[in-house]
Amino acid sequence: MTAETTTLDLGPQTRVLTRLADGVREDRLADPTPCPGLAVRNLLGHLTGLAVAFRDAARKELGPTTDTSPEASVPDVGPGWREELAAALGELAEAWRDPEAWTGMTRAGGIDLPGEVAGAVVADELVIHGWDLARATGQEYAPDAAALRAAHGLLAAAEESERDQGMFGPVVAVPEDAPLLERAVGLSGRDPDWTRTV
Repeated sequence: MTAETTTLDLGPQTRVLTRLADGVREDRLADPTPCPGLAVRNLLGHLTGLAVAFRDAARKELGPTTDTSPEASVPDVGPGWREELAAALGELAEAWRDPEAWTGMTRAGGIDLPGEVAGAVVADELVIHGWDLARATGQEYAPDAAALRAAHGLLAAAEESERDQGMFGPVVAVPEDAPLLERAVGLSGRDPDWTRTV
């Protein structure tokens, strides 16, 4: 893990996600996303849940939020989802500003892992799911550059045994000279050319 990753401020990327969420129309919540089987509303629910889980992972407050696998259920959102997501993302960024968050061991999704790895994982989740949300809702997307580099680094360093499946699905081949975001998206198992069909 690089020094840049261990001092990564997630605030810029969480603010990008908050702006994207603000741009989601209520009549688009049932639209499909690049995440198989997840509509926009489910993706937003997942983002809220992971923000809470990784906030608690940063604080080393281990319990139900850090022990539950993301595959345990299909997430959804309630009527106050915009405020709930914005608050969770803000708390997430603040929790990871504590240098102690990046040290020692913690847990997320029921998996024990070093703090610095958990920080890289949440940066990856924020970047890739930001792309998912932008594509699904027809919005422009420019992730925070530092978070994008951390996400790509994590995906590129995956064990060889994991490369065929990717962290989210089979790796999609992308030209080596493609923009960094497209390369990260491909490594995550998504097609950078995915477009909504509704």
